Amino acid sequence: MELNIIFSFLNSIFLQIPGLSSGPLGSANPLVKGMIASAFGIVGISIGLNLFNALIKRKIVDNNKLKRLMKETKTWQKERMAAFRAKDQEKIDQLSKKSAYMNKMNMELMQMNMRPMMYTFVPLILIFYFVLPHLFAYTVAISPIDLNFVPGNFFQLTCTAEKVAESIVAGHPHACNHVNEMYFWAWYFLSSISFSGIIMRLTKTTMDTD
Repeated sequence: MELNIIFSFLNSIFLQIPGLSSGPLGSANPLVKGMIASAFGIVGISIGLNLFNALIKRKIVDNNKLKRLMKETKTWQKERMAAFRAKDQEKIDQLSKKSAYMNKMNMELMQMNMRPMMYTFVPLILIFYFVLPHLFAYTVAISPIDLNFVPGNFFQLTCTAEKVAESIVAGHPHACNHVNEMYFWAWYFLSSISFSGIIMRLTKTTMDTD
């Protein structure tokens, strides 16, 4: 899984932590009206942000070096695993001598992958909290199935019957009209994952070593 997909996932979780937002993200009177327009609008934003992330990565990361380091570490890991399976102690000892070097390379890989986040993290947070909630309603799509696969109420992608009932209670935001309506940030998250790989291939910022 690409690092920016992992980041999107973690960012989406942060948006659900109590205290980080005053309630469900979205607006009861959004600038963009209707589910279809909202769904396509968020897809467009997700493509734009993925493109921004890819261009930043291409600008500040040496992708050829990144792929070379990844290929070298992957080859070493495969050889080491094969040696353990074959119980080839001589080969294991030989490969173990490179452990310190490989750990150094893995650390360099991590730093190279984290560098783009220094430029993209703040813009993403600002967009999520100060732009998107005013543009879109709380929910922007309807899922055919329940997507709340994480136990408990910590990480919800779609409306539950409880949330629908809560939405009609005075003092609560009117966030959900029907069960399985998808929150706008969840639709963004899924859209981002869907287009991330395509955009990285088009901009030649994939982490494929082949």
